[in-house]
Amino acid sequence: MCGIFGYCNYLVEKSRGEIIDTLVEGLERLEYRGYDSTGIAIDGDEPDSTVIIKQIGKVEALKKEISKYDLDRKVTFVSHVGIAHTRWATHGQPKQANCHPQTSDKNNEFVIVHNGIITNFRELKTLLINKGYKFESETDTECIAKLYKHIYDTNIQNGHDLDFHELTKLVLLELEGSYGLLCRSSHYPNEVIATRKGSPLLIGVKSEKKLKVDFVDVEFPDDDKPETPILQDENKISVSSNKKNPSAFITNDHHTNRDNLLPIAANEFNLRHSQSRAFLSEDGFPAPIEFFLSSDASSVIKHTKKVLFLEDDDIAHIYDGELHIHRSRREVGASMTRSIQTLEMELAQIMKGPYKHFMQKEIYEQPESTLNTMRGRIDFDSNNVLLGGLTAWLPAIRRARRLIMIACGTSYHSCLATRAIFEELSEIPVSIELASDFLDRKSPVFRDDICVFVSQSGETADTMLALNYCLERGALTVGIVNTVGSSLSRATHCGVHINAGPEIGVASTKAYTSQYIALVMFALSLSDDRVSKQKRRGEIIQGLKLIPGQIKAVLNLEPRIKELCDHQLKNQRSLLLLGRGYQFASALEGALKIKEISYMHSEGVLAGELKHGVLALVDENLPIIAFGTRDSLFPKVVSSIEQVTARKGHPIIICNEGDEVWTKKAEGSDLITLEVPQTVDCLQGLLNIIPLQLMSYWLAVNKGIDVDFPRNLAKSVTVE
Repeated sequence: MCGIFGYCNYLVEKSRGEIIDTLVEGLERLEYRGYDSTGIAIDGDEPDSTVIIKQIGKVEALKKEISKYDLDRKVTFVSHVGIAHTRWATHGQPKQANCHPQTSDKNNEFVIVHNGIITNFRELKTLLINKGYKFESETDTECIAKLYKHIYDTNIQNGHDLDFHELTKLVLLELEGSYGLLCRSSHYPNEVIATRKGSPLLIGVKSEKKLKVDFVDVEFPDDDKPETPILQDENKISVSSNKKNPSAFITNDHHTNRDNLLPIAANEFNLRHSQSRAFLSEDGFPAPIEFFLSSDASSVIKHTKKVLFLEDDDIAHIYDGELHIHRSRREVGASMTRSIQTLEMELAQIMKGPYKHFMQKEIYEQPESTLNTMRGRIDFDSNNVLLGGLTAWLPAIRRARRLIMIACGTSYHSCLATRAIFEELSEIPVSIELASDFLDRKSPVFRDDICVFVSQSGETADTMLALNYCLERGALTVGIVNTVGSSLSRATHCGVHINAGPEIGVASTKAYTSQYIALVMFALSLSDDRVSKQKRRGEIIQGLKLIPGQIKAVLNLEPRIKELCDHQLKNQRSLLLLGRGYQFASALEGALKIKEISYMHSEGVLAGELKHGVLALVDENLPIIAFGTRDSLFPKVVSSIEQVTARKGHPIIICNEGDEVWTKKAEGSDLITLEVPQTVDCLQGLLNIIPLQLMSYWLAVNKGIDVDFPRNLAKSVTVE
């Protein structure tokens, strides 16, 4: 959803023009997340002044707005902090007053960019209005900026000159809800605060000299007496405390690992540092350095591959070329450091290349992305599957009473597509849950349940809240995620990265097929100790070997699909998709793609439910797509399609190459078929979904819709 970007240079001389271009380019890399307005904040010409420029619409509109300002682009800054934002409206309509950055007052003493929702903003707004503050916008973010000023002024009046991070701690104590925010202030020139709770935030580091260490120490409040460790807040996700010994779940003794209850040992990590060790220089002189702050790695990768991911409640304070991470209290079992990681992402991966849209590029990347999901994990000669992130946990998972798969949108469909093979191979009952509904129902979760969370971004708000809910109840949690370093990947006990590569298009394509394969590999891993399942496992593994090449073959159907979109499906207002068994998930996912990209109403229907109401919709005008590929339910599917044709319906059949049944039915009739290769029944959905991805793409292109930025939607849904 909203996007945050910030740039801080220290002893690295940059012109104002270069700073503006860096900020604007950072926003352009965040465009795919979905937004309706933009803005930047930079230093003005006067000392300690701030220039805020914002505009509704796309980044191009912001560029035009910037050009209207009489800014000297040649003036240089040795040290500077600039912040920028793409907003997706949650409080107040898209208009200039509601754009970020939001400010505390007309002098711009505190300037904020913010992702997330502050749930108690009305109470805060009432308080601040009573204190004499006047609000210019309808946003919850403006409350944060004015709260900063109110607490700062109050402390100054009482003789307390607070450090920037100390002031931030006091502000955060008053906030409820989710946030990822950056704050710059005229009272703290060339300093920036970055903090998060439930909304992703990372910091890229670029320096000519190698960092002394590849981590940053977490700093805690100074006390005169030794600090008393306090137990983890049960309502908060702690990444470290979730990485327990798998044996604790095998024995059902969740207290086996007693380390979390031990007092903190007196070692070098407990020291409070006035200077961050990672940024110590050999000669004692400050070293030139640049920091890039963002809600998404895609906007940082051009500048540096060295990044640090903030945890919930971290307060990052950047000043004098150093990065300090503060927390308001020490929690037993929580990590004492934040590692500086190297991104594997390449800049070319987030560029369109020869394609017109990211979605088209990502559809055509699927032969490679599905291969990458399997690479190094499947031995096709010995029919073995090895998922390193799960190996130690498999004995505990096999003992589960049930397996609960929790996800949203496309990720939910990948769970639905693989549920049957999980149950067949593991003989463990599997339930599939939409994260929002799971939370609404407060569904019972027990310690011998295994909860599997599937998410492309690893930051989906509903999924993260459901994860927190399950952790509180002692369940073992597994993450299936694409984005390395995401909140979900760090908070679950174990998991699998699907390795699909960055997905920029709002409509998920290659992430779906990679999630599908990752879940099938998970099911195969669970059953590798079952002799009775070895033949079936071998069939599936050999089927997976052929999938990348078969997807490549299906992509050759694009001209035929484009022709269907130009004629049979042109100007249609509604579309019905029929699937049964493994293909019900394909029907739902195809309908979702067509809905979100082409804005055509489409509905995925279980073919067995036709007679229970849906058949009333069928006539000669309603376009219908039916999955008629071969599996154990094929005769029933054929029967359902015959019911449609008997009511003058004209279905488009997705079937296997050379299938005699459909060849005969097509003779002497206007039956349309799209032929795809045949594979193992549980993998057929990987091939059947490709024509629908292409169909949704061309339906949208023919309507002149911006495929990568569908209206009202965002790539990463970080609010409830």
